[in-house]
Amino acid sequence: MIAQTLAVLLLLGAAPSTEPPAAPPERVLRVCADPNNLPFSNQRQEGLENRLAELLARELKATVQYTWWAQRRGFIRNTLKAGLCDVVLGVPADFELALTTRPYYRSTYVFVYRKDRGLKLGSLEDEALRTLKVGVHLIGDDMANTPPAHALARRGIVNNVVGYTLYGDYTQENPPSALIEAVRRGEVDVAIAWGPLAGYFALRPGPELEVVPVQPRKDTATGLPFVFDISVGVRRGDKALKAELEAALSRRRPEVEALLTEYGVPRP
Repeated sequence: MIAQTLAVLLLLGAAPSTEPPAAPPERVLRVCADPNNLPFSNQRQEGLENRLAELLARELKATVQYTWWAQRRGFIRNTLKAGLCDVVLGVPADFELALTTRPYYRSTYVFVYRKDRGLKLGSLEDEALRTLKVGVHLIGDDMANTPPAHALARRGIVNNVVGYTLYGDYTQENPPSALIEAVRRGEVDVAIAWGPLAGYFALRPGPELEVVPVQPRKDTATGLPFVFDISVGVRRGDKALKAELEAALSRRRPEVEALLTEYGVPRP
C-alpha cells in the first residue's frame, strides 16, 4: 500500500516533505530616528530612544528596523507620514502631527552652570540673567525659536545672550551638545537648555555642572511652557499600535524609569 502511495506521488511530480512547517514572518517595529542626536538616538544605537525602542520591540515580540533621518523641519512629513516607519519616539504628548501614546515621562528646561562659579539660579526673573553671559539654543528667525530664547527676548535680555543653533554642526557628533560644552569651557556663564539633553551631557567628565529646573513652569511673560510631557508617536489612525505601545510602556514602567535615570533626565 505504501509503495503504491509513493508511486502515485511520483507520478504527480510530488514527494513527501520532511521539512518542518515554515515559521510565521517575524514582526518588525519600524522606527524613524536621528542617526546623530545623543542623548536621544544615534546610528550606533547608544541613545535613550534606541534603548527604549529595543525594550518596546521585545514586548511586542518584534525586532527594531530603523529609518535614519536628521530630526529637523520636515522630519515627520518625510518619515512617519511618508510610510517609512510606524513609530517615532520622544514627541510632545500634544503633538499635532502624530497620534501619541500616554506620556512616558515629563521633563523641563533647566539652567546649567558650573558648580565652581557659585551661582544660584532657578528663575527666569533672576536679575543676574541681565548681566551673565547666557547661552540658548536657537532654531530660526520665524518665531519658531525655543522657549528660553523667547522668554529672554521678551524681558529685553538680548545683548548678553549667545545663540547656539539647535541643529549644530552635523558633521560633528551630537551637535546640540555644543551649548552644554560651552558652559563647561566657560564660554558662557549659564545655559538654558532642554532637560534631557542638559542632564545627559552634564554627566560627562570635566568641571561639575549644576542642572536646575527653570521656574516658573509656564513663563509669565510669553505664556510658553517650560515643562513638557513626552510620548511615543504613531501615524494618525493607527489606534491598534498606539494601544499596544501604551500597554508595553505600562508593563515595563520600572525599566523605563531606570533608563531615564541612567541618561540623567530631569523629571520635575
